[in-house]
Parts: sequence; C-alpha cells; structure tokens
Amino acid sequence: MGGREQATFPLLLPQARRLKGPEELSIVAFERGHFTSYSACGIPYWVSGDVVERDDLIARSPEEHRARAIDLRMRTEVTEIDVAGQRVRALDRESGETYWTGFDKLVIATGARPVRPALPGMDAAGVHGVQTLDDGQALLDSLDRAPGRRAVVVGAGYIGVEMAEALLKHGFQVTVLNRGEQPMATLDPDMGRLVHDAMDGLGITTVNRAEVTKILTGADGRVTAVATNDATHPADVVVLGIGVEPETTLARAAGLPVGPHGGLLTDLSMRVVGHDNIWAGGDCVEVLDLVAGRTRHIALGTHANKHGQIIGANVGGGYGTFPGVVGTAVSKVCDLEIARTGLREKDARAVGLRFVTATIESTGRAGYYPGAQPMTVKMLAEYRTGRLLGVQIVGRDGAAKRVDIAAVALTAGMTVEQMTALDLGYAPPFSPVWDPVLVAARKAVTAVRRAGTA
Repeated sequence: MGGREQATFPLLLPQARRLKGPEELSIVAFERGHFTSYSACGIPYWVSGDVVERDDLIARSPEEHRARAIDLRMRTEVTEIDVAGQRVRALDRESGETYWTGFDKLVIATGARPVRPALPGMDAAGVHGVQTLDDGQALLDSLDRAPGRRAVVVGAGYIGVEMAEALLKHGFQVTVLNRGEQPMATLDPDMGRLVHDAMDGLGITTVNRAEVTKILTGADGRVTAVATNDATHPADVVVLGIGVEPETTLARAAGLPVGPHGGLLTDLSMRVVGHDNIWAGGDCVEVLDLVAGRTRHIALGTHANKHGQIIGANVGGGYGTFPGVVGTAVSKVCDLEIARTGLREKDARAVGLRFVTATIESTGRAGYYPGAQPMTVKMLAEYRTGRLLGVQIVGRDGAAKRVDIAAVALTAGMTVEQMTALDLGYAPPFSPVWDPVLVAARKAVTAVRRAGTA
C-alpha cells in the first residue's frame, strides 16, 4: 500500500493492521513531512496558546505506527503513480534518492493544499499559512520576531476567524481582509453579518469586498503591509486563511477520475471509480452531499477519520461504506460560536430547490436563568414539502453544538413539522422549554404553510 498519509487520517493504517497481521498484509506508507497522524484542526488553538504543547495534537507518532509493523517512510514524497505497472515512485527528501515501490493495493491520502495566490510578495518573510505543524511553529517563531504588533489575516473563513482570535490573544492589532460580502462564506450573508458585528465588538477590524493585490515588503524583505484594490493595511505579520483545494496533482497525472470540484471520485467503499485496487479518502476526494444530491469538496477531519476507518477495513479484508455528508461544521472566534449544516440559500438555488426561510432569536438557557446568552437560528425548508434543507446558528453559550440536532434531522430526511415533535432535553440551565432549534422549526412550518397557499 502506497501514498502519503494525511495528517487527519490516523485510523487507516491501524484499522488495516488490526484486520490483517504483517504475515498477511505488508503495509508501506510514505509521508513527506516531519509528523504523522496529527490534528491540523487544532493548529489555531496551539498558536493561540489554548493548547500548550505541539505534541498534544499528535495522535500517533512514527514510532507507534512502526510498532504495528507498518513500514512508515518519513520525509519521503511520492512523485509519480504508475497505475498500469502497480508501482509508485518515491523521493527521499533527505538523501535525494528516488526509487520505485510496487503495490497490490494503493491508498491515496494526499489531502488538500492551501490556496496561495500568485501575487507579488506572497513568499515574503512574515507571510504564513497554517496547514501543518511546521507552519504553526514557523508562525509562532515569526510572532516573536515581529517588529510591531499589527497583523493582517487574508480570508475570513474557518481558518481566518480562528487565526484572528489566536493573533488577538498574542496582543496583536488584527485586521481581517475578506473578499466576500460578509465573513464566513459558509453562512448566508445575513448570518455572516452577525459574525462581522461580533468580531468588531472583539476589536477585530473586518474589511469586506477587499481584493488583495500584493504584499509590500521592506528593505530586509519582510512584510510591511498588504495592498488591496482600494487601500493599504500595515502589517508586521500576515496569515493566509483563504481556503484549500484538493491535492490531486499525482492522481490527475496518473489519469484517475476527478470531479467538478477537483477532488478524486470514489464509490461508497471509498474505492476510486474505475479502479478495483485503488482507494482514496480525506481532503483529496469529493463526497456526496445527501441534501443536494451532488458531490462536494469538504475538507474536514471528521470525514477524513471516517474515510480512514472505512478504507482500512476494506483494504484489510473487512467491509465498510461511506454514504455521504450533510455539510456540518462548527467554529468560534473568542466566545462567539458559529455553526452550519445542510444548504445555504445559494446552494439550494444552484440545485433547483425552492425553499422558505425562518430566522429566530432566542437564548441558550431559560431567559430567567443567570448567564443566558442570545442565539440566532436560521432554517431553510423546501417549498411545499417542508423537508429540512439547512440550518445556521450564531450565538454564545453552547450555540454551536445545537447544530447536531439539525444534522441528524437532515440525515434522516425529516420535515420541519416532524422536527417540532422531537423530544429534546430540557432544564433551565441548558435550554428554554422550547429549544431554539425547535422554535425555528415551528416558524419554518408556518412559512411552508403560507407559501403553499400563496
């Protein structure tokens, strides 16, 4: 088995090994970096100081993999896949040696690559991505060396807002440059506006519709500012949080099938379509959106871990399938919690669905209970049928994980009317007597009925 193990892919190798011992299955894994099986999602929290030690993010070390009779080759990059010849070419990044290794079964877990626009100054000192543990350490070192306390974050998605919080905790004056209408493009703009307002209240300056044109540098080659289409923003450090794309360069060169979003296409067993002995999973694949009925690229560790377990089972002689996703994700910036699942308005329009929306304001606890904090819930339901299509939540005090109620309802194909009968837990310290998600469902039921009579 060849390929590069993905950072958020810790279950594949152990799962395969549990099912078959070394005498039955020889496992070779290639990793081009310095670390294995770590939580890339935790890097912003390590940078912020919430997670104290880098190694706390590592699920399994190379030594632990090798103790399971896995031939793990670190600092070794696969540079070519020969599908017909059933072999991969590997480059030892330390020695420069290249060699071929044969395979009976191949697993591709090349992950995703960060979007890094080809603009002047992008490679300047003080400009950082945050995809790997090495990236996180480089950023921490740069923060210590920064000549001032001005930081610019390019991008206002999950990584962007999380890194804005991390930099704020380091005492930096933070500006977030967002090319979209509002931060968190995974939300509808009306919900993104709530995030914008909250970030402003935290002292984070967010500039929307800001198209970065170049990075300005000083005589020493270090970043001094970020230029946009209509302004210049001083910076002593810059963090890129623009997003990621599937890393499928090797797969494309080998003629393997990719989808409309650039990710590898697989069947339910995570086997690459048209190839009986090649599997792929994690951030390099597209997955079926169970609500929209189309494939999407969603780079999340939750999916990658499930893919790893399923592929490990199938490669090891067991059986497993991955039916698809509903697109659930949560994040935070300081004490503001952000969650979404299912479709946004533009997603629903893109697949030809008619819908109604309902937005409510409530609290995470009974209103009279000390510490009750506001929460906004937006719900999309299909026109006439009332089928739940999506939910977005912005608030504090336990707001984010309430989205799991909606994720289960979406997976089950429930209508908003069916949701109103859900028997959810209630006590004043945890929820109003009508949970905010159910209040939104009740309002959505009314909207569906009104639309049906219009």
